Amino acid sequence: MTSMGDFPAWAAWLVAFCVLSGSAVTLVGSLGLLRLGNFYARVHAPTLGATFGMGAILLGSALYFTVLETRPVVHEILIALFVTFTTPVTLMLLARAALYRDRTEGDRDVPPADAVEDLIPPGHG
Repeated sequence: MTSMGDFPAWAAWLVAFCVLSGSAVTLVGSLGLLRLGNFYARVHAPTLGATFGMGAILLGSALYFTVLETRPVVHEILIALFVTFTTPVTLMLLARAALYRDRTEGDRDVPPADAVEDLIPPGHG
């Protein structure tokens, strides 16, 4: 690996911006986890923070290693694909498990399943 003296200033600023903005988005998502009221509201903030924050941080990492090694780095692309596909699926599974639990316990804040199915237009569910 080369020394940081060989790294161009424009790339250093761009990498710093990507990493700092990605970490700020992730921090906001984490704060949303603490601040929001119920499970259904809390589950969205960290998911969005993880997905968008991860994207910006990996973009900065890819730029850094691409400029240093003068070749594209694909490890970051694979990580981004994996996290982008698994994070929303995990959100969906957690939300469905919570809905099932709340409906079986008779929670009044959650509408029954047949009431929700009446709201879905034909051909969209």
